[in-house]
Amino acid sequence: MTDEARTPPAAGLSHVDEHGRVRMVDVSAKAATARVAVARGRIGMSAHARRLIRDGGLAKGDPLQAARIAGIMAAKRTAELIPLCHPIPLTHVEVDLRSLDEGYEIEARVSTTAPTGVEMEALTAVSAAALTVYDMLKAADRSMVIGDIRLIEKAGGRSGTYRAE
Repeated sequence: MTDEARTPPAAGLSHVDEHGRVRMVDVSAKAATARVAVARGRIGMSAHARRLIRDGGLAKGDPLQAARIAGIMAAKRTAELIPLCHPIPLTHVEVDLRSLDEGYEIEARVSTTAPTGVEMEALTAVSAAALTVYDMLKAADRSMVIGDIRLIEKAGGRSGTYRAE
């Protein structure tokens, strides 16, 4: 018995066909509209690691600037990382890192004018930015925790606006 024969169709899931097979959604009939997505996450770290960032004490350079660049680059390459994402032209990517008492909050805002949204690009940007901070600080703090990565807001397209509560 093949996997296709064992997998029941998933009602309402756009990435699954009527036979339960994974597929890339056809967006060719959808209108290109302005779309924006905002994602947020956190990286927690020791006081020592935060001090190294604040004091510029890392031989590798500024992890916050490297994280911004990594987030932007990751957003642009999301379709290469997430198998069923469409490659779409991005019109803007912004990645910000804000200091918190226990680490940093990372926020990505991604925009496009395309027939599909940019939620995955925003989430990927946050993830890559957090991983870059970890990579640059792992010699000082291997106990860093990356988490709380989620969609905060999306606007545009047929489903309209979403805001996390």
